[in-house]
Amino acid sequence: MNPQPHFARQLATACKAALARHPKRVAGGVLGLLGSFAITAFGIAPLAPDAARLPQTVVLQSLQVPGLAQQVTDLAEHPLDLYRSVVMRGNETADSLLKKLGVADPTAAAFLRSDRDARRLFDGQPGKRVQVRSGADGGLAELVARFGALDSARAETHFTRLKISRAPGGVWRTTLETAALLPQVRLGSGTVRSSLWAATDDARLPEAIATQLIEIFSADVDFHRQLRKGDSFSLSFETLTADDQPITWGDSTGRILAAEFVNNGRPLQAVWLPGSGGRKGAYFAPDGRSRKRAFLASPLEFSRITSGFAMRFHPILQNWRAHNGVDYSAPQGTQVLAVGDGVVELAGRQSGYGNLVQLQHSNGKSTVYAHLSRIDVRAGQRVEQGQRIGAVGATGWATGPHLHFEFRINGLFQDPLQLARETEPAVIDTTARPQFQRLAVVAARQIEAAQSMTAFRGDAE
Repeated sequence: MNPQPHFARQLATACKAALARHPKRVAGGVLGLLGSFAITAFGIAPLAPDAARLPQTVVLQSLQVPGLAQQVTDLAEHPLDLYRSVVMRGNETADSLLKKLGVADPTAAAFLRSDRDARRLFDGQPGKRVQVRSGADGGLAELVARFGALDSARAETHFTRLKISRAPGGVWRTTLETAALLPQVRLGSGTVRSSLWAATDDARLPEAIATQLIEIFSADVDFHRQLRKGDSFSLSFETLTADDQPITWGDSTGRILAAEFVNNGRPLQAVWLPGSGGRKGAYFAPDGRSRKRAFLASPLEFSRITSGFAMRFHPILQNWRAHNGVDYSAPQGTQVLAVGDGVVELAGRQSGYGNLVQLQHSNGKSTVYAHLSRIDVRAGQRVEQGQRIGAVGATGWATGPHLHFEFRINGLFQDPLQLARETEPAVIDTTARPQFQRLAVVAARQIEAAQSMTAFRGDAE
Protein backbone atom coordinates (compact mmCIF):
# COMPACT_ATOMS: atom_id res chain seq x y z
CA MET A 1 0.00 0.00 0.00
CA ASN A 2 1.36 3.40 -1.01
CA PRO A 3 1.20 5.82 2.02
CA GLN A 4 1.56 9.02 -0.09
CA PRO A 5 -2.12 9.48 -1.07
CA HIS A 6 -3.24 8.94 2.51
CA PHE A 7 -0.63 11.43 3.76
CA ALA A 8 -1.72 14.03 1.20
CA ARG A 9 -5.33 13.73 2.27
CA GLN A 10 -4.35 14.20 5.90
CA LEU A 11 -2.25 17.27 5.04
CA ALA A 12 -5.09 18.85 3.08
CA THR A 13 -7.54 18.24 5.94
CA ALA A 14 -5.14 19.78 8.46
CA CYS A 15 -4.61 22.87 6.28
CA LYS A 16 -8.34 23.43 5.94
CA ALA A 17 -8.81 23.18 9.68
CA ALA A 18 -5.92 25.58 10.37
CA LEU A 19 -7.27 28.08 7.86
CA ALA A 20 -10.71 27.93 9.49
CA ARG A 21 -9.29 28.50 12.98
CA HIS A 22 -6.56 31.10 12.12
CA PRO A 23 -7.33 32.76 8.76
CA LYS A 24 -5.17 35.85 9.41
CA ARG A 25 -2.11 33.91 10.52
CA VAL A 26 -2.28 31.60 7.55
CA ALA A 27 -2.67 34.52 5.15
CA GLY A 28 0.28 36.30 6.77
CA GLY A 29 2.38 33.18 6.47
CA VAL A 30 1.61 32.87 2.79
CA LEU A 31 2.51 36.54 2.17
CA GLY A 32 5.72 36.12 4.11
CA LEU A 33 6.61 33.10 2.03
CA LEU A 34 5.98 35.00 -1.20
CA GLY A 35 7.99 37.95 0.15
CA SER A 36 10.93 35.68 0.85
CA PHE A 37 10.78 34.53 -2.76
CA ALA A 38 10.88 38.17 -3.90
CA ILE A 39 13.83 38.95 -1.64
CA THR A 40 15.58 35.87 -2.88
CA ALA A 41 14.99 36.87 -6.48
CA PHE A 42 16.31 40.34 -5.74
CA GLY A 43 19.40 38.89 -4.15
CA ILE A 44 20.09 36.49 -6.99
CA ALA A 45 19.67 38.91 -9.90
CA PRO A 46 23.00 40.77 -9.35
CA LEU A 47 24.80 37.42 -9.46
CA ALA A 48 24.09 37.11 -13.24
CA PRO A 49 27.24 37.33 -15.42
CA ASP A 50 28.32 40.80 -16.57
CA ALA A 51 27.52 41.16 -20.28
CA ALA A 52 30.71 43.17 -20.80
CA ARG A 53 32.81 40.15 -19.66
CA LEU A 54 31.12 37.60 -21.89
CA PRO A 55 33.22 36.23 -24.75
CA GLN A 56 32.81 38.09 -28.04
CA THR A 57 33.17 36.80 -31.57
CA VAL A 58 33.96 38.98 -34.59
CA VAL A 59 32.61 37.70 -37.89
CA LEU A 60 34.25 39.00 -41.06
CA GLN A 61 32.64 38.45 -44.44
CA SER A 62 33.81 39.87 -47.75
CA LEU A 63 31.19 41.30 -50.13
CA GLN A 64 31.59 40.92 -53.81
CA VAL A 65 30.89 44.30 -55.47
CA PRO A 66 30.58 44.25 -59.26
CA GLY A 67 33.14 46.25 -61.09
CA LEU A 68 32.36 49.69 -62.43
CA ALA A 69 32.12 48.37 -65.99
CA GLN A 70 29.57 45.76 -64.96
CA GLN A 71 27.54 48.36 -63.06
CA VAL A 72 27.45 50.61 -66.14
CA THR A 73 26.36 47.65 -68.26
CA ASP A 74 23.58 46.72 -65.83
CA LEU A 75 22.40 50.32 -65.69
CA ALA A 76 22.32 50.56 -69.48
CA GLU A 77 20.22 47.39 -69.71
CA HIS A 78 17.77 48.62 -67.07
CA PRO A 79 14.68 50.23 -68.68
CA LEU A 80 14.55 53.94 -67.95
CA ASP A 81 11.30 55.93 -67.96
CA LEU A 82 11.26 59.71 -67.81
CA TYR A 83 8.25 61.72 -66.55
CA ARG A 84 7.63 65.36 -67.37
CA SER A 85 4.60 67.63 -67.05
CA VAL A 86 3.62 71.09 -68.29
CA VAL A 87 0.62 73.40 -68.30
CA MET A 88 -0.39 74.22 -71.86
CA ARG A 89 -0.74 77.70 -73.31
CA GLY A 90 -3.55 78.51 -75.69
CA ASN A 91 -1.38 78.54 -78.82
CA GLU A 92 0.33 75.15 -78.48
CA THR A 93 0.79 72.77 -81.43
CA ALA A 94 1.60 69.07 -81.38
CA ASP A 95 5.24 69.75 -82.22
CA SER A 96 5.70 72.61 -79.73
CA LEU A 97 4.03 70.62 -76.93
CA LEU A 98 6.21 67.52 -77.43
CA LYS A 99 9.33 69.66 -77.72
CA LYS A 100 8.48 71.39 -74.43
CA LEU A 101 8.04 67.94 -72.84
CA GLY A 102 11.40 66.74 -74.20
CA VAL A 103 9.80 64.12 -76.47
CA ALA A 104 11.31 63.45 -79.90
CA ASP A 105 8.78 61.22 -81.64
CA PRO A 106 7.51 62.16 -85.14
CA THR A 107 4.96 59.33 -85.16
CA ALA A 108 3.46 60.57 -81.88
CA ALA A 109 3.28 64.13 -83.23
CA ALA A 110 1.51 62.88 -86.36
CA PHE A 111 -1.00 60.96 -84.24
CA LEU A 112 -1.73 64.03 -82.08
CA ARG A 113 -2.47 66.00 -85.24
CA SER A 114 -4.73 63.37 -86.82
CA ASP A 115 -6.70 61.70 -83.99
CA ARG A 116 -10.07 63.30 -83.25
CA ASP A 117 -9.83 62.99 -79.46
CA ALA A 118 -6.13 63.90 -79.36
CA ARG A 119 -6.83 67.12 -81.26
CA ARG A 120 -8.92 68.30 -78.31
CA LEU A 121 -5.61 69.27 -76.73
CA PHE A 122 -5.20 72.06 -79.26
CA ASP A 123 -8.61 73.75 -79.16
CA GLY A 124 -7.08 77.04 -77.98
CA GLN A 125 -8.15 76.75 -74.34
CA PRO A 126 -5.14 77.29 -72.02
CA GLY A 127 -4.53 75.63 -68.67
CA LYS A 128 -4.55 71.95 -69.68
CA ARG A 129 -2.18 69.94 -67.50
CA VAL A 130 -0.24 67.39 -69.58
CA GLN A 131 2.07 64.65 -68.28
CA VAL A 132 4.12 62.28 -70.44
CA ARG A 133 6.14 59.13 -69.87
CA SER A 134 8.96 58.64 -72.36
CA GLY A 135 11.73 56.13 -72.84
CA ALA A 136 15.46 56.71 -72.84
CA ASP A 137 15.34 57.14 -76.63
CA GLY A 138 12.96 60.10 -76.25
CA GLY A 139 10.00 58.24 -77.73
CA LEU A 140 6.53 58.74 -76.27
CA ALA A 141 5.20 55.84 -74.18
CA GLU A 142 2.15 57.51 -72.61
CA LEU A 143 0.50 60.93 -72.45
CA VAL A 144 -2.15 61.92 -69.89
CA ALA A 145 -3.94 65.26 -70.12
CA ARG A 146 -6.44 66.75 -67.68
CA PHE A 147 -8.66 69.69 -68.57
CA GLY A 148 -12.16 71.09 -68.10
CA ALA A 149 -15.13 68.77 -68.59
CA LEU A 150 -16.35 68.64 -72.17
CA ASP A 151 -19.91 68.65 -70.85
CA SER A 152 -20.39 72.31 -69.88
CA ALA A 153 -23.20 71.36 -67.47
CA ARG A 154 -20.65 69.41 -65.37
CA ALA A 155 -17.74 71.81 -65.76
CA GLU A 156 -17.84 72.96 -62.11
CA THR A 157 -17.77 69.43 -60.67
CA HIS A 158 -15.93 67.23 -63.20
CA PHE A 159 -12.90 67.17 -65.49
CA THR A 160 -11.83 65.32 -68.63
CA ARG A 161 -8.93 62.83 -68.55
CA LEU A 162 -7.36 62.06 -71.94
CA LYS A 163 -4.95 59.11 -72.17
CA ILE A 164 -2.80 58.31 -75.20
CA SER A 165 -0.56 55.24 -75.03
CA ARG A 166 1.47 53.07 -77.36
CA ALA A 167 0.29 49.45 -77.44
CA PRO A 168 2.48 46.49 -78.48
CA GLY A 169 3.22 46.72 -82.15
CA GLY A 170 3.38 50.51 -82.07
CA VAL A 171 -0.39 51.02 -82.28
CA TRP A 172 -1.67 54.17 -80.57
CA ARG A 173 -4.69 53.97 -78.29
CA THR A 174 -6.79 56.85 -76.98
CA THR A 175 -9.25 56.87 -74.07
CA LEU A 176 -11.42 59.79 -73.01
CA GLU A 177 -12.92 59.77 -69.50
CA THR A 178 -14.92 62.10 -67.29
CA ALA A 179 -14.00 62.08 -63.59
CA ALA A 180 -15.12 64.05 -60.55
CA LEU A 181 -13.15 66.97 -59.18
CA LEU A 182 -12.38 66.35 -55.52
CA PRO A 183 -11.99 69.02 -52.84
CA GLN A 184 -8.75 69.06 -50.89
CA VAL A 185 -7.88 71.08 -47.80
CA ARG A 186 -4.70 73.11 -48.10
CA LEU A 187 -2.84 75.25 -45.57
CA GLY A 188 -1.13 78.59 -45.97
CA SER A 189 0.64 81.15 -43.81
CA GLY A 190 2.84 84.19 -44.13
CA THR A 191 4.17 87.39 -42.64
CA VAL A 192 3.73 90.91 -44.00
CA ARG A 193 7.05 92.49 -44.96
CA SER A 194 6.05 95.12 -47.52
CA SER A 195 2.41 94.47 -48.46
CA LEU A 196 -0.27 91.87 -47.89
CA TRP A 197 -0.34 90.98 -51.59
CA ALA A 198 3.40 90.32 -51.55
CA ALA A 199 3.02 88.15 -48.45
CA THR A 200 0.23 86.07 -50.00
CA ASP A 201 2.32 85.69 -53.17
CA ASP A 202 5.28 84.48 -51.09
CA ALA A 203 2.93 81.97 -49.42
CA ARG A 204 1.79 80.83 -52.91
CA LEU A 205 -1.84 81.52 -52.15
CA PRO A 206 -4.28 81.98 -55.04
CA GLU A 207 -5.39 85.56 -55.57
CA ALA A 208 -9.00 84.59 -54.84
CA ILE A 209 -7.99 83.29 -51.39
CA ALA A 210 -6.07 86.49 -50.64
CA THR A 211 -9.18 88.48 -51.57
CA GLN A 212 -11.34 86.32 -49.30
CA LEU A 213 -8.91 86.88 -46.43
CA ILE A 214 -9.34 90.64 -46.82
CA GLU A 215 -13.13 90.36 -47.03
CA ILE A 216 -13.36 88.22 -43.88
CA PHE A 217 -11.48 90.69 -41.67
CA SER A 218 -12.28 93.98 -43.44
CA ALA A 219 -14.90 94.92 -40.82
CA ASP A 220 -12.23 94.78 -38.08
CA VAL A 221 -9.07 95.81 -39.93
CA ASP A 222 -8.73 98.87 -42.12
CA PHE A 223 -6.17 97.48 -44.55
CA HIS A 224 -5.39 101.03 -45.74
CA ARG A 225 -4.26 102.47 -42.42
CA GLN A 226 -3.85 99.64 -39.90
CA LEU A 227 -1.69 97.10 -41.74
CA ARG A 228 1.71 96.78 -40.05
CA LYS A 229 5.01 95.17 -40.94
CA GLY A 230 5.14 91.90 -39.01
CA ASP A 231 1.40 91.23 -39.25
CA SER A 232 0.81 87.58 -40.02
CA PHE A 233 -1.87 85.22 -41.30
CA SER A 234 -2.55 81.48 -41.14
CA LEU A 235 -5.41 79.74 -42.88
CA SER A 236 -6.90 76.56 -44.31
CA PHE A 237 -8.88 76.55 -47.54
CA GLU A 238 -10.47 74.21 -50.03
CA THR A 239 -9.19 73.74 -53.55
CA LEU A 240 -10.46 71.48 -56.32
CA THR A 241 -8.12 68.77 -57.58
CA ALA A 242 -8.00 66.46 -60.58
CA ASP A 243 -6.24 63.20 -59.71
CA ASP A 244 -4.75 64.95 -56.65
CA GLN A 245 -3.36 67.75 -58.83
CA PRO A 246 -4.64 71.34 -58.42
CA ILE A 247 -6.55 72.30 -61.55
CA THR A 248 -4.99 74.94 -63.76
CA TRP A 249 -8.09 75.97 -65.68
CA GLY A 250 -11.08 77.92 -64.46
CA ASP A 251 -11.40 78.75 -60.77
CA SER A 252 -9.91 75.99 -58.63
CA THR A 253 -10.31 77.76 -55.31
CA GLY A 254 -13.13 77.05 -52.94
CA ARG A 255 -13.51 79.07 -49.80
CA ILE A 256 -11.42 79.70 -46.71
CA LEU A 257 -12.43 77.25 -43.97
CA ALA A 258 -10.55 78.84 -41.08
CA ALA A 259 -8.26 81.84 -40.78
CA GLU A 260 -6.30 83.88 -38.27
CA PHE A 261 -4.97 87.37 -38.93
CA VAL A 262 -2.68 89.00 -36.38
CA ASN A 263 -2.79 92.78 -36.77
CA ASN A 264 -0.38 94.80 -34.61
CA GLY A 265 -0.30 91.95 -32.09
CA ARG A 266 -4.09 91.57 -32.03
CA PRO A 267 -5.21 88.09 -33.17
CA LEU A 268 -8.48 87.82 -35.12
CA GLN A 269 -9.94 84.43 -36.02
CA ALA A 270 -12.71 83.21 -38.28
CA VAL A 271 -14.36 79.83 -38.87
CA TRP A 272 -16.68 79.07 -41.79
CA LEU A 273 -20.11 77.67 -40.83
CA PRO A 274 -22.02 76.24 -43.83
CA GLY A 275 -25.60 77.38 -44.25
CA SER A 276 -28.60 75.15 -43.62
CA GLY A 277 -32.36 75.47 -43.77
CA GLY A 278 -32.19 78.13 -46.47
CA ARG A 279 -29.65 80.25 -44.55
CA LYS A 280 -26.40 81.37 -46.14
CA GLY A 281 -23.10 80.22 -44.72
CA ALA A 282 -21.06 82.78 -42.78
CA TYR A 283 -17.83 83.31 -40.85
CA PHE A 284 -17.84 83.45 -37.06
CA ALA A 285 -15.23 84.13 -34.42
CA PRO A 286 -14.50 81.23 -32.02
CA ASP A 287 -16.83 82.81 -29.44
CA GLY A 288 -19.74 82.56 -31.91
CA ARG A 289 -19.90 86.22 -32.97
CA SER A 290 -20.29 86.86 -36.68
CA ARG A 291 -17.28 88.27 -38.51
CA LYS A 292 -19.63 90.18 -40.78
CA ARG A 293 -20.95 93.54 -39.68
CA ALA A 294 -23.51 95.74 -41.33
CA PHE A 295 -20.77 97.79 -43.05
CA LEU A 296 -17.24 97.21 -44.30
CA ALA A 297 -14.46 99.42 -42.99
CA SER A 298 -13.65 100.62 -46.52
CA PRO A 299 -15.07 100.45 -50.06
CA LEU A 300 -11.62 99.61 -51.48
CA GLU A 301 -9.44 96.59 -50.80
CA PHE A 302 -6.19 98.58 -50.84
CA SER A 303 -5.44 102.30 -51.15
CA ARG A 304 -4.40 105.22 -48.99
CA ILE A 305 -6.42 108.09 -47.52
CA THR A 306 -5.48 111.50 -48.94
CA SER A 307 -8.23 113.61 -47.34
CA GLY A 308 -10.24 112.89 -44.24
CA PHE A 309 -13.56 114.05 -42.79
CA ALA A 310 -12.52 117.59 -41.83
CA MET A 311 -11.92 121.14 -43.09
CA ARG A 312 -9.48 121.28 -45.99
CA PHE A 313 -8.18 123.61 -48.68
CA HIS A 314 -10.01 122.61 -51.87
CA PRO A 315 -7.43 121.93 -54.62
CA ILE A 316 -9.72 123.19 -57.44
CA LEU A 317 -11.88 125.90 -55.80
CA GLN A 318 -8.84 127.24 -53.92
CA ASN A 319 -10.67 127.94 -50.64
CA TRP A 320 -11.22 126.34 -47.28
CA ARG A 321 -14.39 124.29 -46.91
CA ALA A 322 -15.72 121.25 -45.10
CA HIS A 323 -14.79 117.92 -46.63
CA ASN A 324 -17.86 115.78 -46.00
CA GLY A 325 -16.28 112.45 -46.83
CA VAL A 326 -13.02 110.55 -47.22
CA ASP A 327 -10.83 110.47 -50.32
CA TYR A 328 -9.01 107.25 -51.15
CA SER A 329 -6.14 107.41 -53.62
CA ALA A 330 -6.03 104.35 -55.89
CA PRO A 331 -5.08 103.51 -59.48
CA GLN A 332 -7.57 104.09 -62.27
CA GLY A 333 -9.90 101.09 -62.62
CA THR A 334 -9.53 99.79 -59.05
CA GLN A 335 -12.80 98.08 -58.15
CA VAL A 336 -15.15 99.88 -55.75
CA LEU A 337 -17.22 97.73 -53.39
CA ALA A 338 -20.56 98.34 -51.68
CA VAL A 339 -19.83 98.64 -47.96
CA GLY A 340 -23.23 97.21 -47.03
CA ASP A 341 -26.43 95.66 -48.35
CA GLY A 342 -28.73 98.17 -49.96
CA VAL A 343 -30.59 99.49 -52.99
CA VAL A 344 -29.07 101.73 -55.68
CA GLU A 345 -30.76 105.12 -55.30
CA LEU A 346 -28.65 107.00 -57.86
CA ALA A 347 -26.35 105.75 -60.61
CA GLY A 348 -25.15 108.40 -63.08
CA ARG A 349 -23.32 111.67 -63.48
CA GLN A 350 -23.83 114.51 -60.99
CA SER A 351 -21.96 117.84 -61.35
CA GLY A 352 -18.69 117.94 -59.36
CA TYR A 353 -19.11 114.35 -58.18
CA GLY A 354 -18.68 113.07 -61.72
CA ASN A 355 -19.88 109.47 -62.12
CA LEU A 356 -21.63 108.64 -58.85
CA VAL A 357 -23.41 105.75 -57.13
CA GLN A 358 -25.56 106.33 -54.06
CA LEU A 359 -26.81 103.37 -52.02
CA GLN A 360 -29.71 103.47 -49.60
CA HIS A 361 -29.26 101.21 -46.58
CA SER A 362 -31.58 100.46 -43.66
CA ASN A 363 -32.39 102.86 -40.79
CA GLY A 364 -31.91 106.01 -42.89
CA LYS A 365 -28.27 105.30 -43.72
CA SER A 366 -26.84 105.97 -47.19
CA THR A 367 -23.38 105.88 -48.81
CA VAL A 368 -22.00 107.80 -51.81
CA TYR A 369 -19.18 106.71 -54.18
CA ALA A 370 -17.98 109.47 -56.51
CA HIS A 371 -15.51 110.26 -59.36
CA LEU A 372 -15.97 106.74 -60.79
CA SER A 373 -14.51 105.81 -64.15
CA ARG A 374 -17.23 103.19 -64.62
CA ILE A 375 -20.62 102.39 -63.04
CA ASP A 376 -21.54 98.70 -62.80
CA VAL A 377 -25.04 98.98 -61.26
CA ARG A 378 -28.33 100.65 -62.17
CA ALA A 379 -30.90 102.62 -60.17
CA GLY A 380 -33.31 100.38 -58.25
CA GLN A 381 -30.92 97.41 -58.22
CA ARG A 382 -30.39 95.56 -54.94
CA VAL A 383 -26.74 94.99 -54.04
CA GLU A 384 -24.96 92.96 -51.38
CA GLN A 385 -22.07 93.89 -49.13
CA GLY A 386 -18.78 93.50 -50.99
CA GLN A 387 -20.39 93.56 -54.45
CA ARG A 388 -18.57 95.53 -57.13
CA ILE A 389 -20.50 98.68 -58.04
CA GLY A 390 -17.93 100.59 -60.11
CA ALA A 391 -14.27 101.50 -60.56
CA VAL A 392 -11.99 104.31 -59.39
CA GLY A 393 -11.67 107.24 -61.80
CA ALA A 394 -11.15 110.97 -62.05
CA THR A 395 -14.49 112.23 -63.38
CA GLY A 396 -16.03 115.48 -62.12
CA TRP A 397 -13.95 117.80 -59.98
CA ALA A 398 -10.92 115.60 -59.51
CA THR A 399 -7.21 116.28 -59.98
CA GLY A 400 -6.36 112.58 -60.31
CA PRO A 401 -7.76 109.06 -59.89
CA HIS A 402 -9.33 108.61 -56.47
CA LEU A 403 -12.60 107.65 -54.76
CA HIS A 404 -14.64 110.18 -52.79
CA PHE A 405 -16.71 108.25 -50.22
CA GLU A 406 -19.51 109.68 -48.04
CA PHE A 407 -21.69 108.29 -45.27
CA ARG A 408 -24.97 109.92 -44.29
CA ILE A 409 -27.67 109.27 -41.67
CA ASN A 410 -31.03 110.83 -42.53
CA GLY A 411 -29.21 113.13 -44.94
CA LEU A 412 -26.65 114.37 -42.41
CA PHE A 413 -22.95 113.77 -43.12
CA GLN A 414 -21.10 111.42 -40.75
CA ASP A 415 -17.44 110.39 -40.49
CA PRO A 416 -17.13 107.32 -42.78
CA LEU A 417 -14.22 105.93 -40.77
CA GLN A 418 -16.59 105.31 -37.84
CA LEU A 419 -19.09 103.51 -40.04
CA ALA A 420 -18.07 99.88 -39.55
CA ARG A 421 -17.39 100.18 -35.83
CA GLU A 422 -20.82 101.49 -34.93
CA THR A 423 -22.55 98.18 -35.67
CA GLU A 424 -22.46 95.16 -33.38
CA PRO A 425 -21.86 91.76 -34.99
CA ALA A 426 -24.63 89.15 -34.96
CA VAL A 427 -24.35 86.08 -32.72
CA ILE A 428 -24.54 82.51 -33.99
CA ASP A 429 -27.91 80.77 -33.78
CA THR A 430 -28.22 78.44 -30.76
CA THR A 431 -29.37 75.53 -32.94
CA ALA A 432 -26.18 75.75 -35.01
CA ARG A 433 -23.81 76.13 -32.05
CA PRO A 434 -23.03 72.38 -31.53
CA GLN A 435 -22.02 72.01 -35.19
CA PHE A 436 -20.00 75.21 -34.99
CA GLN A 437 -18.14 74.05 -31.88
CA ARG A 438 -17.07 70.87 -33.67
CA LEU A 439 -15.88 72.90 -36.65
CA ALA A 440 -14.03 75.30 -34.34
CA VAL A 441 -12.01 72.42 -32.84
CA VAL A 442 -10.94 71.25 -36.31
CA ALA A 443 -10.21 74.84 -37.33
CA ALA A 444 -7.91 75.37 -34.33
CA ARG A 445 -5.83 72.33 -35.32
CA GLN A 446 -5.60 73.51 -38.93
CA ILE A 447 -4.49 76.99 -37.90
CA GLU A 448 -1.86 75.52 -35.58
CA ALA A 449 -0.56 73.35 -38.43
CA ALA A 450 -0.46 76.34 -40.78
CA GLN A 451 1.46 78.39 -38.19
CA SER A 452 4.06 75.64 -37.92
CA MET A 453 4.70 76.05 -41.65
CA THR A 454 5.68 79.68 -41.09
CA ALA A 455 7.97 78.73 -38.23
CA PHE A 456 9.59 76.01 -40.37
CA ARG A 457 10.30 78.45 -43.19
CA GLY A 458 11.80 80.86 -40.68
CA ASP A 459 9.39 83.66 -41.58
CA ALA A 460 8.29 84.34 -38.03
CA GLU A 461 10.21 86.86 -36.03
